[in-house]
This record gives sequence, C-alpha cells and structure tokens, in this order.
Amino acid sequence: MLTIGIAGGTGCGKTTVVKQIIEQLPSNEVGIISQDSYYRDLSHLSYEERSRVNFDHPRAIDFELLEAHLRELRSGNPIPQPVYSFVDHNRTHQTIETFPRKVMIIEGILIMTQPEIRDLFDIKIYVHADSDERLIRRLKRDITDRGRDLSEVLERYQNTLKPMHEQFIEPTKEFADIIIPNNKYNTVAIEIVRAIISEKLMSK
Repeated sequence: MLTIGIAGGTGCGKTTVVKQIIEQLPSNEVGIISQDSYYRDLSHLSYEERSRVNFDHPRAIDFELLEAHLRELRSGNPIPQPVYSFVDHNRTHQTIETFPRKVMIIEGILIMTQPEIRDLFDIKIYVHADSDERLIRRLKRDITDRGRDLSEVLERYQNTLKPMHEQFIEPTKEFADIIIPNNKYNTVAIEIVRAIISEKLMSK
C-alpha cells in the first residue's frame, strides 16, 4: 500500500489537489482518510464548551487512533473511520468501514506535525496558498457549508487559525517531499505527483 500525506493550511486547497491527483486513477485502487474524522470525542462537553475548543491545535486530534488505523490499513485490515459533525463540533456515533487500497491518501492541516504519523507516509505533500486566498476560501466554506456567520469565522481566523498556522502548520513544510503552490491550477505539479504514484505502484 502506498500512503500519501497531504497537508497545508486551512483553505489552501488540499481537497482540490486530492481530486486532481485521483481523477485519473482507478477508483477502486484509491482510498481517502481525512484528519477531520479524527477530532477527539467531546461528548462530555456542552455545545457551548465545544464551540470554544481550539480545533486547530494538534491536541484536538486523536492522533493515537489515526496512527492505529493507518497501521491496521497497512496490515491489510479494514477500519471503522469515525464521522465528524462540524455543525455539532463533535464526533457522531457513526463510522464508515474503510478498506485498504493500493493508494491511501491522508489529508489534513496537522497530519505532518506528528513524527509517528509522518513516518507512515511514503510521500509527503504540502499544499501552499497565500493567506488572503486561504481566508477567502475558509469564509466561503464555513458560511455556506457549516452554517457559521461572518463575525464568527473572522474572529476564529484572527485569534486561532492564523496563530496556529504560523506555530504548527507552516513549519511542517520542511518535512514535505513536494510543495504544490495552489493559488491557481498547477498542472505540472499534479502530473509529477501522478507520475510518482504510477511508478511506485508499478514497482510494488
């Protein structure tokens, strides 16, 4: 199994890059795991308390469970991938049975902050976009898809997202094998990644 980690700041376009990478690969050979599925279970907190949690700090992620699941997949076993609700700021009681594939893509802003997780990636990719572009994308996503209001998104960005990006996410660039600028469609970078994937699959 070829494991690919794709990191980058909030709103950098990781999801778009993932879609571009896999669109020419057989769907039955590619699996995707999102870091967002592994936010810690906060059922012991009220909604108000959960809404104040710093979800952009590494401690918000259950990396122990993510590592265990990645090792299970690498051993050829399926996993019960958690399902997270951004509306409720909490994990749901549902899981998705996720099977190992020839290519497993793990994407998330914080996945390269942990050495134990990084060591499980065969290829490490960092998607870069400038801060203005990331803020615009975050505004559109959180207001349209997650029911947030403008003031809430801007406050969280200024007080949480930006400092967490500078402290934890931006420094993980140094661990990347490939850095993809994503202020616009980057055909060359995507084709290089696809070529690397194809070569590694053929050699396995």
